[in-house]
Amino acid sequence: MTTEPQDFESSLEAIPIYLENFEGPLDLLLHLIKKNEVNIYDIPIALITQQYLEAIKLLQELNLDIAGEFLVMAATLIHIKSKMLLPRPETAAGVDGEIEEDPRDALVRRLLEHQKIKAAAELLHEREQLRAAQWQRPDERVAAIAGDEYEPELEVDLFSLLSAFQKVVERARSRPKVLLPPEQIPLEVRIDQLLVRLSEHEACGFEDLFADVDERSGLIVTFLALLEMIRLKLIRVFQSGSFGPIRVYKRPRPADAPHPIGDPEGGA
Repeated sequence: MTTEPQDFESSLEAIPIYLENFEGPLDLLLHLIKKNEVNIYDIPIALITQQYLEAIKLLQELNLDIAGEFLVMAATLIHIKSKMLLPRPETAAGVDGEIEEDPRDALVRRLLEHQKIKAAAELLHEREQLRAAQWQRPDERVAAIAGDEYEPELEVDLFSLLSAFQKVVERARSRPKVLLPPEQIPLEVRIDQLLVRLSEHEACGFEDLFADVDERSGLIVTFLALLEMIRLKLIRVFQSGSFGPIRVYKRPRPADAPHPIGDPEGGA
């Protein structure tokens, strides 16, 4: 007697969403610099460190498997912050007459180098997509009508999604509380629910996908379900401009898409 393989694991602990599969700590820093509209050559280290640690705390609450390099970067930021708080000498010259380096300079060099590598990788990816011509951006039909002034949608990175999720959680706090027995929505059930909703519309607003849940556990399950759907290439997520509304599009699943967790054909 054989049993049908389960598409998704019910237990949240059985869904290992590895953060390095999406972005790294330098990407998180670049996101925070862009979000705060600050000069990369003059990073307000106290503010960025605080927001970085808040993001790490939320990622840990979501049970995402944070790579050690994220924690190393947190320690680096705290070290730079402590050095920035020390009283600076009246002269910038060190004991040997050399100009003392700003504690942030090494980090800035890493960020600039990472920006170059990331830009090159994105350019190669775009060229590959154009050659393959396998998928058409969902806003091209709108752009043809709106003309040159229309701002095309940009594919969303993980930390933009995380910022949007933080806003969803903050809004949920202001909703009237309804005392109901706590119920843990299985992840595979939530994925099915979201796929049904996305099948009914060409696209859905990111925040709209959380409208039917009030409990924090439901919000977290929904966010993790969206991350798993991205990994499985079931959806594409785009944003209008740098900080515009985020929209989620259902997509035909390509043949090379990863298998669900627990599927024996796909491995772990």
